[in-house]
Amino acid sequence: MKKTSKSQAIETIGDFYGENVFSLKVMRNYLSEKAYKSLSKTITMGGLLDPNIADEVADAMKTWAVSKGATHFTHWFQPLTGLTAEKHDAFISPDDEGGVVIKFSGKELTQGEPDASSFPSGGLRPTFEARGYTGWDPTSPAFIKEGPNGATLCIPTYFIGWHGDALDKKTPLLRSMKALSKQVCRLAEIFGISSKGKQAYATLGGEQEYFLIDRDLYLQRIDLIQTGRTLFGKEPAKHQQMADHYFGAIKNRVIGFMEDLNKEMWRLGIPAKTQHNEVAPAQFELAPVFESLNLAVDHNMLCMEVMQKVAEKHGLTCLLHEKPFAGVNGSGKHNNWSVVGPDGKNWLAPGDNPHDNAKFLVVLAAIIKAVDTHAGMLRASIASAGNDHRLGSHEAPPAIISIFLGEQLTDIIEQIEKGGAKTSKKGGVLEIGVDSLPKLPRDATDRNRTSPFAFTGAKFEFRAVGSNASLAGANIVLNTIVAESLDEVCTTLEKAGKSKDAFNKAVQKLLQDIIKKHKRVIYNGDNYTEAWVKEAQKRGLPNLKNTVEALGEVTKPEVVNLFEKYSVLTKKELVSRHDVYLETYETIINYEASLTADMAKTIILPAVVTYQNELADTIKSVEAVNKTKSKASRKLLKEITAKLEESLELTDKLEGAIKKGDPLKTKAAMVALRKPIDVLEGLVPADLWPLPSYAEMLFML
Repeated sequence: MKKTSKSQAIETIGDFYGENVFSLKVMRNYLSEKAYKSLSKTITMGGLLDPNIADEVADAMKTWAVSKGATHFTHWFQPLTGLTAEKHDAFISPDDEGGVVIKFSGKELTQGEPDASSFPSGGLRPTFEARGYTGWDPTSPAFIKEGPNGATLCIPTYFIGWHGDALDKKTPLLRSMKALSKQVCRLAEIFGISSKGKQAYATLGGEQEYFLIDRDLYLQRIDLIQTGRTLFGKEPAKHQQMADHYFGAIKNRVIGFMEDLNKEMWRLGIPAKTQHNEVAPAQFELAPVFESLNLAVDHNMLCMEVMQKVAEKHGLTCLLHEKPFAGVNGSGKHNNWSVVGPDGKNWLAPGDNPHDNAKFLVVLAAIIKAVDTHAGMLRASIASAGNDHRLGSHEAPPAIISIFLGEQLTDIIEQIEKGGAKTSKKGGVLEIGVDSLPKLPRDATDRNRTSPFAFTGAKFEFRAVGSNASLAGANIVLNTIVAESLDEVCTTLEKAGKSKDAFNKAVQKLLQDIIKKHKRVIYNGDNYTEAWVKEAQKRGLPNLKNTVEALGEVTKPEVVNLFEKYSVLTKKELVSRHDVYLETYETIINYEASLTADMAKTIILPAVVTYQNELADTIKSVEAVNKTKSKASRKLLKEITAKLEESLELTDKLEGAIKKGDPLKTKAAMVALRKPIDVLEGLVPADLWPLPSYAEMLFML
């Protein structure tokens, strides 16, 4: 067999990379020069599509899609369910001779009208008011989604109601990106960088953690099917204690899945880059190359869908819940965020000259200020029923929001606070050139995987986002709070005057003031320890331990003022999200609890009773023959009976809690019931236990 060289392999990937995307490269072959230039400007600079080219673009997109086997198109949008939504329409229009013509108009491309009444809206759309609109987002390219016997053209869109209220996650994300760009461009002008005809933007790399288990085992677990996590399950003797799965050799079945996954994502233009075994057995991670924020969010939503489809083809199931298995690490989604200025440079990377390094410190200080001021809202942005199981455990950052800067950068921050920083700790250094500011270390920080918001060199990594969450929520908040902080920074620096000396002094004072006021949020130690919880309390940092507490931040007056000031979300839209997310949380707790009680009563405890009766009969028979008491067997029977009775009593208490409707008490009742049942799993013979075990699910790949 002829071997394929590495260069040939790369060329092969290049041949099909993005083949199912209506990219700028593809557009050149289907659009007139005038239409191409207009559309490419809209894509790169934002703004509205020129209505004069809408029909031409639509026809070109249709021609391309049909050549790919597409018979239908859909507006692909992201409602407040946290998932994606789509309604398919065929490219057909009846003609006068009883046939059809293949048509797709500019109006069909740019605007759709799905029923808005059944999507969660938090009161923005009453059930009897159904009208809602989807509108094309040209900054995220259309793509082809292939089915078993055809294909569909998917057009990324935003989703709004009759009155223009945002009913989705994309609309406020685009608004927040605009707010951030405005303030970054404003700061650019202060530093003498022209922003005319340009824009700034955030970049994002979303690392995706997930589990894979055998699909046959999955289909035997009604809890996994309905909730995405195991409501019962005894911890196996061996799981992640040896850390032997982390970055270990990838099993053939899994690498086969990964190979097909990569191909599918590359065809969709998703730049999948890194893959490896994660800490827990059966857990893995995928990381893409950084992209512009809006596109990265869309790609991550598409990635999760593709992962699940490809897994099924391999006889596997991809689990995206934050905590599918108790006692082993759960899954997160690391939100690697940075800012690119109108000069095309990453502004979170220390530069090659004093001017750039001063700018870097100003942006860094603005982010520190933003995170400390709005830590509660950042926490709310990652709140969910699933993430509550993960945050604060020995696998994920705690609910306390803090910033990791690393030893050297923190040393510089501390010197600036004292008003006379002149030195830097060992390591590569960079000149700043602003009076009383030291040299900056270049890429000389360690990493802190326990920090929820860590500077990891040229970017901040918000590690607390849940694995099945949309990345939009966290970045809407992050963009908006940083825009506010930069707004205040720019206002201060604009008053400094034009002389170099006055500007340098203004920068020094600005940095000093911010650090003095907001340094409490900086913490480089182990965020998992109880000592940090106590220290954070002394510092006055919020510790919002569950979703109910965290969502209380969303409607605070200062939060409403923030989001309205920068035209990201109105008060009505914020209240709607609070109500939707709280109702979602309560609904999840309720159906998880109901299923917990049902499984206990109808699946697990009947099996325990069967074994209890068998064991009692065996003891009776053995003792009749031996004429002596079987002490060990009686002890086992007694323990089983005690745990069985405890489980029955706790099942009753759980059902009572469900009726009262308090989600936190209901959740506590679920945890209480699980404990004796998990003990029973270790007492009942494996062939009688009605559910696949953790050991089977985590290791049978």
